[in-house]
Amino acid sequence: MSLTISQQMFAIAPANERPLLSREQERLVVGKAAWVFAMAKSGQRVCPTICITRQAWEAVKEAKPGSSLHTSWIAALFKLVPKGEEPPKLVVRTAAQTHMAGLARVRGKVDAPKRESEAADPSKPLARAIDRAFESYLHGTPVWTIDTGRDLSKEQIVLVQAATEQKPFSILTRDLSTGELGPVKLHGQSELPQFANPVTARRFCRKMDGLAGAHMVCLVVEENGELVFLSARPVQASISANLEAAIDRVNSGDWTPRKAVSEIDPAQLPQILHPRLTGKKRVAALANGLGVSPGAASGAIVFSSEDASRYRARGKDCILVSVETGPSDIEGMQAAAGILTARGGITSHAAVIARVTGKPCVASVRSLSIDPLHTKVSLGEREFLAGAEITIDGSTGEVYAGALPLSQPKIGGALSTLLDWADGSRTIHVRTNVETEEAAKIALSFGAEGIGLARSEHMFFSTERMVALRRMIFSQNDRDRKQALDGLVEYQADDYARLFSTMEGLPITVRLFDPPLHEFLPRSEEELEDTAASLGLETERLRNRLERMAEVNPMLGHRGCRLAISHPEILDMQIRALVAGARAAIEAHDIPVNLEIMVPFVSSAREVNWVRTKILQLMERLGVSQSESFKFSIGTMIELPRAALRAYDIAKHVDFFSFGTNDLTQTTFGISRDDAPAFLATYQRRGLYDADPFVTIDKKGVGELIKIAIQRGKEANPDLKIGICGEHAGDPESLKFFAGLNVDYVSCSPYRLPIARLALAQSQS
Repeated sequence: MSLTISQQMFAIAPANERPLLSREQERLVVGKAAWVFAMAKSGQRVCPTICITRQAWEAVKEAKPGSSLHTSWIAALFKLVPKGEEPPKLVVRTAAQTHMAGLARVRGKVDAPKRESEAADPSKPLARAIDRAFESYLHGTPVWTIDTGRDLSKEQIVLVQAATEQKPFSILTRDLSTGELGPVKLHGQSELPQFANPVTARRFCRKMDGLAGAHMVCLVVEENGELVFLSARPVQASISANLEAAIDRVNSGDWTPRKAVSEIDPAQLPQILHPRLTGKKRVAALANGLGVSPGAASGAIVFSSEDASRYRARGKDCILVSVETGPSDIEGMQAAAGILTARGGITSHAAVIARVTGKPCVASVRSLSIDPLHTKVSLGEREFLAGAEITIDGSTGEVYAGALPLSQPKIGGALSTLLDWADGSRTIHVRTNVETEEAAKIALSFGAEGIGLARSEHMFFSTERMVALRRMIFSQNDRDRKQALDGLVEYQADDYARLFSTMEGLPITVRLFDPPLHEFLPRSEEELEDTAASLGLETERLRNRLERMAEVNPMLGHRGCRLAISHPEILDMQIRALVAGARAAIEAHDIPVNLEIMVPFVSSAREVNWVRTKILQLMERLGVSQSESFKFSIGTMIELPRAALRAYDIAKHVDFFSFGTNDLTQTTFGISRDDAPAFLATYQRRGLYDADPFVTIDKKGVGELIKIAIQRGKEANPDLKIGICGEHAGDPESLKFFAGLNVDYVSCSPYRLPIARLALAQSQS
């Protein structure tokens, strides 16, 4: 039922009684007015306050003195007067639903009308102050719009409040850094006055905090040892403070654990999981790129893995700077404090490795150029020699000269408590994408429930393994190729044994060798010469072989299951290594192994069936059968549109699907994920894309393919397990989408696990 004009001027904190509002009147009470009403309704002493809508005020100004409308306004004003007292001075405030630039400042100590005829007289102080307040809504960012035939601007409100004798002061209900319950002074404010009754002041903060569920700045006065509430507004606090406050609200009974889980923004968690810049307010960025791995780092510029390792050996920090990184850079990336590249996007090699290791990374810096001959780099308008210090911010994509101060992450018990509550309200498991024992331990500390993606190719990144792999690549026949691979079995078996031992029976999905072989080939002339020497080949002969192996579009070429089919000896080596690693872990630690072998880059059921048959034959030849101590299953990564559409046929030959959303996005859009940053920002600015599809899943295209594949796959194989292992599994918005699908688990980088745990709990509650 709509309100009459008279009902649009009412007391939200009457002087002589508690407020009593209709549902329609409560709907009008927004911004500061909402807090005034809530505190008055709770029984807290509040400065007498009334509100009036724009529609009512315009009507009152036109009404004649003595009319029923004019009389209603007079009656509302008298709600500000305590019994037996004279009308006080008045204060006029705006109260918008959201913050607006340009709103009128508080108008204080306004004389109350001396006669009833002056109550709405535009020439008198009160009416002028109210007019000015309403006029200020017309400036700044428009908030009130015409919607569904209702002119919301007519529902704007202005507050009229009784002025106080004492000087008001502001207090924080909680500390913005620690979350501790107040009263606390504002930053830059002089000390708070000595409270006549500190217990009452703390009780006031508890009440306001319980009502608002947020850090608040309250305007109050103290009378006879009691705080009188005037106004309040919410204020941003650190994620650490929000976490501590959430736990305290649950402990005090104001919130339930589920409420606490729902109120924390998962996107803010990286702020406490990684170092952050603390002193960049007056420092201009040298260059801007994409922040592809959160956190910040300072260090000396280095251009090679060898130099990065030397810096780490000396206990000094460095930033590895490269046009783009590849497998041969892995040791340098692990040694560096951060990574800076000229190319690449959110799913580039540098970005993926950085997120796994928890290092900050800035990619796609278009103004970055490297001169390796003179060991210098240009960033924007400036040049830096190797060894010069820079700072990168992997959250914002900014690069700065010099070493800026950093705050170190503080992961306290509040986060653990909140995540434990979150785990109780989600059914989708959260796994991690790792390949090393060290990364697996970090992931377990963040609550990983298994490994959803172990990229087997990442286990070839040491120098000696790279030599063995290159020997295999350049072999001229199957015998030489097999001989080269035999040496890799022992290396990988040890890696797998460590991984199985660390995970102690949790499921581990190992993806078979996936990337095109060109990623493991020498790139620079120096690397070419070293490789030729290690293989006993002439440099020119090796260069000719490289030219013959070159592919026009290697990411859509000889990779994934195609390698296993054309070079079965690679598959043989990997299965032998997996089995040897599993047996070593079982014998050494008496723990079960739960292995999931994933076939990558398939497009047809016949491909999957061919590889599955070979795997089962190899397992039989190695004497492996299903048991309580060694369980294994075979699945595939769905990362091509054809595979998604043919999911019904493929599902008949596998035990699980795992969606590789990075490649599925790039093959669905026809966009190279590494080259996309050059134009995606323009697309977003012009409204062609709502978001970067490599950051947040494209629900209408890629998402539709995932839905189709799950539906068809489950139809053919009801026991089919479904996982998501692309980088979207660490994005809160994407996780909301996945939570609505028939998904068993998601898998993301270790440092994104808390985000996934919290976001899934919120989406499933």
